[in-house]
Amino acid sequence: MARIAIGGFSHETNCFVPMRTNYAYYEAGGEMPPLARREEVIERASGSTFGMSGFLDTVNPSHELVPLIWGQGGAGGYITDDCFERIVGELVGMLSQVMPVDAVYLDLHGAMCSLSYGDAEGELLRRVRACVGPLIPVVISLDYHANITEEMCRLTDGMAVYLTYPHIDRQGTGSRAALIMHRVLAEGIPAGRAIRRLPFLLPLNFQCTLVEPSKGIVEASVAGEGGDILNLCYAAGFPPSDLHECGPAVVCHAYSQAVADEIADRLAAMVLEQEADFSEPLMQPDEAVLEAMRIAETATKPVVLADTQDNPGCGGTCDTTGLLEALVRHDAQLVAMCVMWDAEAAASAHEAGEGAEITLDLGGKHGPDGVVPFHGTFTVTALSDGCFVTTGRSIGGRHIDIGLTALLTIGGVSIVTASKRMQAYDQDIFRHIGVAPEKQKILALKSTCHFRADFDPIAEKNLVVLALGAHIVDSTKFPFQHLREGVRLLPNGPSFIRGV
Repeated sequence: MARIAIGGFSHETNCFVPMRTNYAYYEAGGEMPPLARREEVIERASGSTFGMSGFLDTVNPSHELVPLIWGQGGAGGYITDDCFERIVGELVGMLSQVMPVDAVYLDLHGAMCSLSYGDAEGELLRRVRACVGPLIPVVISLDYHANITEEMCRLTDGMAVYLTYPHIDRQGTGSRAALIMHRVLAEGIPAGRAIRRLPFLLPLNFQCTLVEPSKGIVEASVAGEGGDILNLCYAAGFPPSDLHECGPAVVCHAYSQAVADEIADRLAAMVLEQEADFSEPLMQPDEAVLEAMRIAETATKPVVLADTQDNPGCGGTCDTTGLLEALVRHDAQLVAMCVMWDAEAAASAHEAGEGAEITLDLGGKHGPDGVVPFHGTFTVTALSDGCFVTTGRSIGGRHIDIGLTALLTIGGVSIVTASKRMQAYDQDIFRHIGVAPEKQKILALKSTCHFRADFDPIAEKNLVVLALGAHIVDSTKFPFQHLREGVRLLPNGPSFIRGV
């Protein structure tokens, strides 16, 4: 029997949005569970769809688990120094108090940046390693969008990375981390570690594992494991994180350094050979709306418009209005949109009551330059407290609280307007407020790829829209300050030169 400390701290940081992610965000919860400590970690993660959930499902029950602190965040702006120091300080402080332990498991993301640490997970792992020493195994699970750094590779003894985007294997990744932990405890710490960084950035729209080349790459990473190879991981990276080591990477932990180097080189070469194949059609709002209306005339299922640049799952503000404006201007009918983040509008709707008409400025309160509120008179079609349980493939079983929520209708467009940000990746966002998504002509979703896990079965076609937003698809437009020079900003795109 081993004594295993478990914990986690997760965030996907878009360094180019004005918002900051503070400690209160983790304490409050919403789309994610509130910050959990000690036995709360097991209570809140068990039976859910997080990496920690899968680890708990799979770890040998003979082991003693020692829960520390577990904070799950979505995407947003820089983590404040206060937030980072309080959560990491508490995690490491708890760890020091429960020593000795035989191993550590951490449920992380891999694309967290704090105001002081671009490689925030690397700094967290440095402090954990300083606490436990070099001989205690540290195993981590990471998101598919991780920007894996040299420190993350060097300071860990095993690693599992999501294999899917849309993410439907969060829990499965935690299970794989538990199996890696079992092997390390049985056979010892692997001697070999290798990381190979790809020389280009990969926008999230091009990372979907439902299609090639990403599908084949993750399949090759799974096929490459076994024997001396403890884990072979591919992470596609998160371009809006401004750090030196941003971008896709391959990592291998193995019981031989030569094997780790060989297998990492092989998978990295496979990715590089397919650089030109990473692509996806993208449309401007007017073009996309008119095309969706044309398809909807004869379709039997709704057309999905993915408002990718306002995806809160990538740090978007979740309140831009470019797509909404185009839908109303073109008089699109039977349209349902989610989620518009506007706590003021939701509160006004609740005050007015169901069936009332209210005139207000919707959205546009947090978006980047050029985004303005949408002024109009709306009917309050439905109201809710914003609390529901998801049932979709991506985040099924989560207890969601997006605060006071209203369905506001103008013309043929109904907008789910909430008090908290949430990516549109579960049909229950619509259903909990009385909207049957499958009965709409058009669904406008603030999402990039995650929506596909739950909405593809009811969708006629997906169109990706480039309305103005903070999650910029074109990485050449990011004002990087810390990115390494020479990396290509897009597949086969221009190289980054500082100051140019």
